[in-house]
Amino acid sequence: MSFPLSLSRKTILISRRKKMQYFSFPSSLPKITIFLFSFVFAALANDTHEAFLECLTTRIPSNSTFTPQSIIYTPNNPSYSTILDSTTQNPRFLSSSTRNPFAIITPLHASHIQAALYCSQKHGEQMRIRSGGHDYEGLSYQSSVPFFILDLRNLSSISIDAKSKSAWVQAGATIGELYYGIAKTSLNLSFPGGLAHTIGVGGQLGGGGYGYSTRKYGLASDNVIDAQLIDARGRILDRKTMGEDLFWAIRGGGAGSFGIVLAWKIRLVDTPSTVTIFEAVRSWENNTTKKFIRRYQRRASKVDKDLTIFVGFRTTSSTDEEGNEKISILTIVTATFHGSQDRLLPLVQKEFPDLGLVSEECTEMSWVRSIIHFNLFGDGEPLEVLLNRTLNFEMKAFKLKSDYVKKPIPDDVLEKLLSKLYDEDTGEGYIEFFPYGGKMSKISESEIPFPHRSGNLYNLRYMVSWKDDGNITRTNMHFSWIRNAYDYMTPYVSKDPRGAYLNFRDLDIGVNANESDYDYVAKASVWGTKYFRNNFYRLVDIKTIVDPTNFFKYEQSIPPLPLHSAI
Repeated sequence: MSFPLSLSRKTILISRRKKMQYFSFPSSLPKITIFLFSFVFAALANDTHEAFLECLTTRIPSNSTFTPQSIIYTPNNPSYSTILDSTTQNPRFLSSSTRNPFAIITPLHASHIQAALYCSQKHGEQMRIRSGGHDYEGLSYQSSVPFFILDLRNLSSISIDAKSKSAWVQAGATIGELYYGIAKTSLNLSFPGGLAHTIGVGGQLGGGGYGYSTRKYGLASDNVIDAQLIDARGRILDRKTMGEDLFWAIRGGGAGSFGIVLAWKIRLVDTPSTVTIFEAVRSWENNTTKKFIRRYQRRASKVDKDLTIFVGFRTTSSTDEEGNEKISILTIVTATFHGSQDRLLPLVQKEFPDLGLVSEECTEMSWVRSIIHFNLFGDGEPLEVLLNRTLNFEMKAFKLKSDYVKKPIPDDVLEKLLSKLYDEDTGEGYIEFFPYGGKMSKISESEIPFPHRSGNLYNLRYMVSWKDDGNITRTNMHFSWIRNAYDYMTPYVSKDPRGAYLNFRDLDIGVNANESDYDYVAKASVWGTKYFRNNFYRLVDIKTIVDPTNFFKYEQSIPPLPLHSAI
């Protein structure tokens, strides 16, 4: 059943618990007094943490093979740092200045999650939910307030039903594990999720999920057909019992705002036994490359939906004949085509003749082999490499921002944007295009919370990476570079509001205000409408019904309406 939003809001919100009041110290207080207050508060916080942990061990029963302590990691545990860092996918959050959780809980059963939920509500502790740790701003494993991590790594079972072309996958599984399971069952089925094999299923399906199959089959979230979720009241719900409103919200609206997803039921899609990939590297200084990009902006979203072409730009260093270093811009073109090379080459040569694609740049393989290839494994590696939960290359610290492009970027504007790559360390600044169109244009912007559909040519992504050495000045320089590039593009991308992709999370576009602010929701709409457009307001309504006390909250969680507004 669906929640009758217009009828239920007043009834439910009248029972909302009073919010904690926030206090600030007058500047006139002596420093010693502030120190004493801080000391007392720290002591109280430690007492609260201990009470929470005691509650948890009491509510999770022991048996001959299991004790609650085996799934609870505190800083005194020798494995704490290993567990904490193992899925911290952005090294800029590994620094000692990042607030660490007072505990990490790695549940084995839904009942363990229910116990953690009960105890955290009883003792006022904040929870962060981590699946694969790929939140680009680290929100699944760091916080500005004391917190614990609910790490779902042990809830990773996958059940494939080839006959019904569906699968149940627990939220702690990775995309690589899902792809492996599908491929071991059938090479003619796949799932249109993201590319990186270490991405957690829980976060990706909750926020969208874009990859080389999206133009043909839609987002990962578009292909969710059921879910199991624990809500703020500790109930385990499926699509039928949660209702269509909540089911709508968790598919692309940031599921962590509404509850803890235990598992997703997904639709598997038919895939040809052979796909063709190509990788072409061209010099940006070449006029034919610029002609290709000019046509790409106009045609990449309109070509056959079997073809998806990504384009990336970065600088590279070379040495001329006299031994002098030369910095230039590379244009890197990668693609997946759902079909044979014999079909692909004529299509590309017709649509994008200036790319100059040749057969030597193309390779036929199975769909799952293309995933292995794009994850930088050797083409001869076994399928089991997809089960590896660590990246097979050194991950650098990074910052990312995104835009949506509705009209081709003028030549001179693109030229100036790309020239900014010279201002970053060589090879560390990136500008990337991810085409839309195809199935994406056929789905209504209100079908799920993800609204960026018809009318978008491509998603524009800015990225900068660096080897983090703790130098704040250098880190801020990299931040300044990417923000400058983003600001420069303001007139040439979507507007009213300027769009952004939730799974390319960016705290620069706004964070939640203090809950005591009367215009809390209005302030959240600044970032919320960028991700969700008008769907943000429906998400707020649903949040108000299912989590009126705002237990599931973080810097960009969907806020509920305040009591005085809802009555």
